[in-house]
Amino acid sequence: MVEKIPMTPGGLKTLEDELRQLKNVERRAVIRAIAEAREHGDLSENAEYHAARERQSFIEGRITELEDVLGRAQVIDVSQFSGDIVRFGATVTLADEDNDEESVYQIVGVHEADIRSGLLSVHSPLARALIGKQIGDTVEVSTPSGSKSYEVVDVRFR
Repeated sequence: MVEKIPMTPGGLKTLEDELRQLKNVERRAVIRAIAEAREHGDLSENAEYHAARERQSFIEGRITELEDVLGRAQVIDVSQFSGDIVRFGATVTLADEDNDEESVYQIVGVHEADIRSGLLSVHSPLARALIGKQIGDTVEVSTPSGSKSYEVVDVRFR
């Protein structure tokens, strides 16, 4: 059985855009770079050629990876959800119980996670601790700097 990969519509679009960019722009550019480097003669000592081939290998590997992920994507339209229980796709506002600083995270699929953008992988320790909780609940998470406690302040689906 093929394992499905949960993802938001936004995450799907981002990966599709990256795949299109790699196939239609990056792949063509690296093929041109390889052809140009070949024209410079001896390939054994041609750094431009080896760099272009390495870039080509990366691009082809990433295309294969993206095609696999997109083929197994299970898009979950979180705008159809409501309520105050945290689940996949929820945008959660947390208050740090030590200093009352608030943070906002959306729980998303592994391939769309970007903590700097507030996109938290569903497989991360914090997301796993949050799933099933509701407004007012407290979660405790182990971090590299010790244990942290957060209160769930708000849960939204958009």
